[in-house]
Amino acid sequence: MSEPISVHVWSDVACPWCFIGKRRFERAVAGFDGEVAVQYHSFELSPDTPVDFAGSAADFLAGHKRLPAEQVEQMLAQVTALAAAEGLRYDYAAVRHTKTLKAHELMHLALERGKQLPMVEALFSAYFEQGRHVGHVDDLVELATAVGLDAEETRAALTAGTYADRVAEDIDQARRLGINGVPFYVVDGRYGVSGAQSPETFLSVLRKVADERRTAAQVGDGPSGDIGTHDVAPAGAVR
Repeated sequence: MSEPISVHVWSDVACPWCFIGKRRFERAVAGFDGEVAVQYHSFELSPDTPVDFAGSAADFLAGHKRLPAEQVEQMLAQVTALAAAEGLRYDYAAVRHTKTLKAHELMHLALERGKQLPMVEALFSAYFEQGRHVGHVDDLVELATAVGLDAEETRAALTAGTYADRVAEDIDQARRLGINGVPFYVVDGRYGVSGAQSPETFLSVLRKVADERRTAAQVGDGPSGDIGTHDVAPAGAVR
């Protein structure tokens, strides 16, 4: 049996397209005749955001992007509709915008404990659908225990910033790979897919990799798949 196709995903908890992209990618995997191993990596879209932002998500976007409030509301309505098409219930009126560093630290702890994928799902849902605060340690501990992580270990790690260096390493690696927006998918260490693409696009990349692996196996020269050792397509491109 061949090794699973590795997919490394850079995303941010506060990125609406990242949650939409997650659902679309999952649909692609469901239609793929092969194994896929997914790992999430950290990317902070707005690292200067205060933990307790005084205002709504619309207020933040209007100030951050310097757009009229009406235009921001239209943008949020559009992305909410697109999310709904993927079975997601975005509630921007309840979103509690915050710095996502601690959420990313929790994601790395979950990776070490074999719980990363359910943790990522829980963080996205908490932020976009449930109006929960993902910047406070107490709230994150509650989310962590719900997916099977130990409360005391989680609290200690988040309080001490145990995984802050891992977050920084992910962000540095994204910079080296030329990733300047999320979501961004690195497939088999060789192909880059930028954005919340359609399931068909994701599926075509997975099938391309599978076909290349079969061809390489026939000539005895399979790809290594090590991330960072192969060319990655620039943002917006699939090759």
